[in-house]
Amino acid sequence: MKINSLYSVICTSNIKESKDFYLKYFPFETTFEADWYISLKTSTNPTFELALLDATHETLPQAYRKSTARGLLLNFEVEDVDLAYQTFTTAGLPIHLELRSENFGQRHFITSDPNNILIDIIQVIPFSEEFAQYNAV
Repeated sequence: MKINSLYSVICTSNIKESKDFYLKYFPFETTFEADWYISLKTSTNPTFELALLDATHETLPQAYRKSTARGLLLNFEVEDVDLAYQTFTTAGLPIHLELRSENFGQRHFITSDPNNILIDIIQVIPFSEEFAQYNAV
């Protein structure tokens, strides 16, 4: 199977608030907007896409028409995580994991969006010797 695209769709009852959040804090632009679905893409790399869907929309199977996401963590790799951390904390956004460097090659912090979806803001850093053996690249 050839995959042409892969992106996350957040089912939400806060579609406008979610759109405003992602446009304010990330370099997304709106590429499609209806009252029930919004597509966001980055201008620097159009393959980065995130969509927002009204959780009650008929295109979802009835049993899944909920806006409660569980077990979902969106990772955003950035060039300067310290600057992102300063931006998010200054804006008063929730910080669920304070900024820290990990031996497995990440400096990161975790916040959340208006839907309580966790967002891990990451800057890649060198692995410690302990974890370098696991890097397959």
